[in-house]
Amino acid sequence: MIKNRVICLLPFVVSVLVIVQYLLMPNFREFTPLDQNAPTYVWVWVMGAFAATFAVWNIAAVFSRRVNNRLRKKAPLLAVIFLLVLIYDYATLKSGILPQPFVPWPDAILNAIIRDREILLFSLGHSLRLLFTGYGIGVALGIFTGVAAGWSLKVRYWIQPLTRIFGSIPPVTWLPIILILASSLFSGAVFLIALAVWYPVTSTTMNGVLSVPKSTFEAAGTFGVSKVGMIFKVAIPASSPFIFQGLAQGMSIACTALLIAEMMGVEAGLGWYINWQRGWAEFAAMYGAVVIICITFFAVNAVLDLTKRRVLRWKQEV
Repeated sequence: MIKNRVICLLPFVVSVLVIVQYLLMPNFREFTPLDQNAPTYVWVWVMGAFAATFAVWNIAAVFSRRVNNRLRKKAPLLAVIFLLVLIYDYATLKSGILPQPFVPWPDAILNAIIRDREILLFSLGHSLRLLFTGYGIGVALGIFTGVAAGWSLKVRYWIQPLTRIFGSIPPVTWLPIILILASSLFSGAVFLIALAVWYPVTSTTMNGVLSVPKSTFEAAGTFGVSKVGMIFKVAIPASSPFIFQGLAQGMSIACTALLIAEMMGVEAGLGWYINWQRGWAEFAAMYGAVVIICITFFAVNAVLDLTKRRVLRWKQEV
């Protein structure tokens, strides 16, 4: 019991240590008041919010077994994450071990995000619009061709070689050709992302349909289900775990293709913002964009995983 309580308190303790180190340990050099990367109290407020959250979480865990179990499960990972943040802050702002100014400290990154919040918000909106446009097209085409290839031997004869070709060649290989032939940089990037998503969704959907036992279709036929009905009422639902596997793989590949497309051609978005700030040697702003990218992609994948668990709830119950 005491051991579990100590483990649950670890994220709170480490977050407080981060604040104490930031406030009490001297910096590796003096900063002028006009230096835009001079340490501020923004980092203290952010870490204070985390510490307060963990404190409330621990108090709630005393009165709720469910909250306690959840905190006990996540506490070690959260403590390690904040411990790494503490080490990173020490290696940058407090000791200068990491090369400066190429590796900024957390407070400088946060201030860069706040300073460029308007252009970052615009860039984020452009990146999400590009991502979901290409991802949506790739998913729709992938499910259609995957189901068709899994259902029909004749369609599979033509689709399987294409999946092997596009599966062995990284999608970014086509970027120079796409950007030349596309009517606009945006449409070219959309096509690249859709192409990157199409392959894994098609392959997993096709394998899912092929994995459905013939006895399942025969049983559906005895209940008077038509041939078209078997596709929508049997084949697609039965292969949904495979489809979601392809959706997850496709999202990962789509995020990579998105950043590469923005860095190499598209004149907007977070990838473009990173390139732009790199040209001005604004390393804190670059890292700020990377932080936003990580948070955004984590949130997108979390929503996809939540949708998967909701849709496939029948499988977990079985």
